[in-house]
Amino acid sequence: MGAWGWFAMSFTTLIVWALLLAAIVLVVRALRHDTDGPAASKPGASPSEGVENLLAERFARGEIDDEEYQRRLAVLRGNAPGPRAT
Repeated sequence: MGAWGWFAMSFTTLIVWALLLAAIVLVVRALRHDTDGPAASKPGASPSEGVENLLAERFARGEIDDEEYQRRLAVLRGNAPGPRAT
């Protein structure tokens, strides 16, 4: 076997190992359960719970004030006051 034969054999071995590793990574990603995801993606949780949690996190970080938090929470829960007369 010449130099090209050894090169081809080594290259093919590397390709096979790379494909095997890629397959293992894809299988692990497909089977892994994401436990840190939003509450809305968890079974049995309503979509509004995830949104309310996100709103509460924004309030806790100081991105929105108390009035804005209460207003948006009321809108999410369907208790929004009607249009204001000006």
